[in-house]
Amino acid sequence: MKFLEYTPFDSINLFLEQLNLGDCTIRGNLEAFSCKKLGTCSVASFVERELYDFYKLILDYLGKSADSDPSSPVEHLSSRSSRKTLIYLVLTLGHIYPDYDFSAVRAHLFFQEEELESFKQMVDTYLSDASRQWAATNEGSSLLDSMTKAIDEVIKIRECDIYSYNPDSDADPVIEKGAIWSFNYFFYNRKLKRVVSFRCYCTSKLSGDDFLTGVVSDGEEEDALIDMDI
Repeated sequence: MKFLEYTPFDSINLFLEQLNLGDCTIRGNLEAFSCKKLGTCSVASFVERELYDFYKLILDYLGKSADSDPSSPVEHLSSRSSRKTLIYLVLTLGHIYPDYDFSAVRAHLFFQEEELESFKQMVDTYLSDASRQWAATNEGSSLLDSMTKAIDEVIKIRECDIYSYNPDSDADPVIEKGAIWSFNYFFYNRKLKRVVSFRCYCTSKLSGDDFLTGVVSDGEEEDALIDMDI
């Protein structure tokens, strides 16, 4: 897979890079990747082929039991016919979270969304405060509309299969950052052989990196100590 640079994502990514919402911080990012094979002579192509083969072996093994369970809610991903889609999703996770090991990922952690509305509801629910800030600094425009328009420019959103990644605590790449909530969506266009990912998470300033790296002035520190119950 290859990372693709698209300017329609720039303003949204800049806005969500580290959005301060008082007691918490939101971080989000839109990225696009090509699923087309890389050139045969590059180091990147060699690594990509090794990763692809590695994940294929794992998913082939995991899929044996799932194939025999027609009632499985992830039949579309764990079946052999759609194994390549699952590999692309796992490879995409590996690109957007390069420091996390997804070798033990399970098919049941991915869900195929029936329609775009589920993505819209997630954004409306979790990014409502962010949406108000976006509107205030972008002449009243909608953050959700801006996002879907940008995604559509890159990948033709109506032609995509939409997936979400809902990990448990053992497979969540942001839980160590003290995330209050997080979600990951993938838009996969088979014809274009392209994936767009949207990852977003929220951390409390009382835990994780935001708390540890926060700079407190002497006066603020003194006031905080006075307010503490001892």
